[in-house]
Amino acid sequence: MNLAGDNEVTMTNVRAEKVREVARLATRTGRARSGEFLAEGPQAVREALRLQLENAEQGKAAVVRAVYATEDCLDRYPELEVMANQAESVHTRLVSPEVLAAMADTVTPQGILAVCIIPETSLQDVAAAKPRLVAVLCRVQDPGNAGTIIRAAVAAGADAVVLTAGSVDIYNPKAVRSTVGSVFHLPIITNVDFGETIATLKAQGSTVLAADGYGAADLDALQDASAARRAGSPGEAAQGQPALEDPTVWLFGNEGQGLNEDELAGADHRVAVPLYGIAESLNVGTAATVCLYASARAQRRA
Repeated sequence: MNLAGDNEVTMTNVRAEKVREVARLATRTGRARSGEFLAEGPQAVREALRLQLENAEQGKAAVVRAVYATEDCLDRYPELEVMANQAESVHTRLVSPEVLAAMADTVTPQGILAVCIIPETSLQDVAAAKPRLVAVLCRVQDPGNAGTIIRAAVAAGADAVVLTAGSVDIYNPKAVRSTVGSVFHLPIITNVDFGETIATLKAQGSTVLAADGYGAADLDALQDASAARRAGSPGEAAQGQPALEDPTVWLFGNEGQGLNEDELAGADHRVAVPLYGIAESLNVGTAATVCLYASARAQRRA
C-alpha cells in the first residue's frame, strides 16, 4: 500500500481544513472559486485517472488534483491504487471512512473520490474542430437527465455537449455521478448563451434539429430516407427534409416546458420521435438518446 504518497498516516480528523476544503466543492460557490469539482466512486475516479495518464503522455492539461480513498476501497479496486500511483502529479492520500464521508456529497460514499479540474473549453474551440454531432441542452435542469444525455452523447460518438444558461451545473456532484465517468470523455461547454451557440455552430456548417413532439419531420422517416440515399435513391432530403448524415446539432429542451419559442425558432427543422404506444411523451434523456443514435448511425453508414 503506497497510495498515501506524501504522508503515510491515514487522515482521520473530520474537522481538518483539507476535509472542509474538499467538502466545499459540493457547492457552486466552492467550485467557482477553486475551478475544481468532485468525482465520486470507483468508476468516475477510474475514468478521471485514465484521462490524467493519457494527457500526461501527450503533454496535455492535468485532469486530477488529488485522490482520497479508504483502504477497504483499494482492497476491492487495486487497479485504482496502481493508476493513482502512476499519476505522479496527483496528490494521493488514504483516509478513514469517516473522513471520506465528510468530504463526499453522498450519504453512503463508495470509498474513493477525486478532486478534478474543471476544463477550460470554449464554444469556439468546439466549432473550430468541425464537429459532426453536438447535443445542446436548453435549460435542462435535472442532474440525472443531463447526465443521461452526456452518457448517450459519449456512447453515440458525439463531439461535444453544450448546456445553455439556465441549465444544471453539470459539475455538481449529483450530475457528475449521473454521467458515470462520461463527463471526462468529450468537451462539455456550460452556461452558454443560446443565440451565440446556434450562430457559432451554424456558421461551421451544422444543421440544427429541435427534438419537438409536435415537429413536422418524423425521426423514423428521416432514418428511412437516409437508408434510401445509401441505396442510391434521392430520399426525402430532396423534399426539403434534413439529412441525418449531415453535421447535426440537436436541441433538447427543459423537462417541464420543452423548447421555448426562441429555441424552436433557432432550429432549421423540428423533429418528432414517433410514439407507438399510449405514452404521451418521452423523458428528455430517453428522447435525446434515440435522436443522437439516429444521427450517429446515419453518419457512420453514409
